[in-house]
This record gives sequence, C-alpha cells and structure tokens, in this order.
Amino acid sequence: MRRVLFAMIACLGLLAFVEPALAQGSSSISGKKMSYFEMFFWSNDPLGLIMTWGIILMSAVNVGLSIHFAMKYRRATIIPETTYSQLEVMLEDKRYRDAIDFAANDPSYLARLVDSALNEASNGYGAMERAMEESSDANFTKMMRPLEWLAVLGNVAPMCGLFGTVYGMIVSFGKLVESGGKPDPAELAGGISTALVTTLWGLVVAIPALTVYGWLKMKADGLAAEGMVMAEELISPFKPGGKKKEAPKPGSTAMGGRPAPRPSPGKA
Repeated sequence: MRRVLFAMIACLGLLAFVEPALAQGSSSISGKKMSYFEMFFWSNDPLGLIMTWGIILMSAVNVGLSIHFAMKYRRATIIPETTYSQLEVMLEDKRYRDAIDFAANDPSYLARLVDSALNEASNGYGAMERAMEESSDANFTKMMRPLEWLAVLGNVAPMCGLFGTVYGMIVSFGKLVESGGKPDPAELAGGISTALVTTLWGLVVAIPALTVYGWLKMKADGLAAEGMVMAEELISPFKPGGKKKEAPKPGSTAMGGRPAPRPSPGKA
C-alpha cells in the first residue's frame, strides 16, 4: 500500500517539472497563452495553489487506497477455497486439533469464523453457532473499517473544492471593488479560475472514491454472507445427528437470496 501511495505522489511531483509536455493545447487571455498545466495545476494565488495541489494529493491517495482495497477484498483473501478444502478434510478425518491450529493461523475471514466455532465445540452446537455469529459481526466490522477512508476522501474532497470556490469568488469580487466597478478581465479571471479548478479537482477525487467505496462494500458484504454459509457447512458434522449438510448446487441461492458458494475442488 505504501509503495502505491509513494508512486502516485512521486508521479504528481514529477508532473510539476514536465509542464512543457502538458502544453499541447493553450488558451489566450489578454494576449497571453496559457497551457493546460497552468490552467489545471497552477495558480498565481498562493492559497489557491495550496488548495489545488492539496486536492491533487488527495486524488493520489485515493488511487493508492482503491488499488490496495481492490486487492484486499477478493474471494481469494476473504473466503479462499484452499482454506475451505483443508478444513473440510481435517474435520472429516476428525483431526480437530489440526483444524483448530490451522484456523487459528489462517488470516482469512472464513478461518476466523471456523476458529471461533471450534473453540466452543465442547459447549455444544448451539454455542458454536452463537460464537460464529458473534465472530462474523466483529470480523466484518473490523474488515470494513479501513474502507471508510475512501468515504472520508469522497466527502472531504468536495468540501475542499467548495472552500477553493468560495475563496476564488471572494478574490474576484475584491478585485471588482478595488477597480471601482471597472476591473481588468484578466484579474477577475484569475479568481474565477481558482474557484472552478478547485471544484473540478474536488469532484475528480469524490466521484471515484465514493464509487469504489460503494462497490467494495457491496462486494465484501456478499463475500461475508457466502463465508457464513461455508462456515456453517464445515461445522455441520457437530450438529446433533452428525449429518453433514450437502453443498449447495452452483447457481442456487442461500442466505437471503445471495449466490451460494461454489463447491470446493474434489468434493462430490
């Protein structure tokens, strides 16, 4: 994660030294050509410059976090099939101590559920189910907490952009008052440009951040529900009667209409 963030920040820092490469197009204000770099990344007002680059750095952090969380919230890390298969074999062979040790050392969400259930095996199946439900709530909350950083960025960035907008308009009206109602258009354009650019960058950060946040939250919620079904299947031999649940068929639904987990490799 740190490498991704440092790479994005380094790229943005390098951007400040490659201004000619960004000057492919230009506009003209009072006869003075302005490159795209000057329009979107530069401001003659110190506070406007700080606000612009502050929001751009937020954008770099947003990209880094999005990549990190996209790699973290995957089936292979939350409910890995290899973990399911190994626990299934151990429990079928009644190697309960091996299963407990394996689940305790596996960092996946599925292993955490099974570990909490197995530690309550001596208290009966009902205690195992309650322990698993409590573990599900606790681990899901813990798993989702880092994701809130995307929501924070998605809500703070537009506020920073709005701050720059208000500041830019104040500067423009100040120039209007100083000129006695006959300002130089170029001076007004500077304040208005700051207002619009900070708004633009605020939206550039907010829209992807909130989109990725919503997508990952729904994805994690679905995987967590599927993991609960898989964990219940693994501990089903402890249920009075000792009959193991049959694995749901592909395409069937479980847990309130969510897709059921795929059968593990090698399972009949």
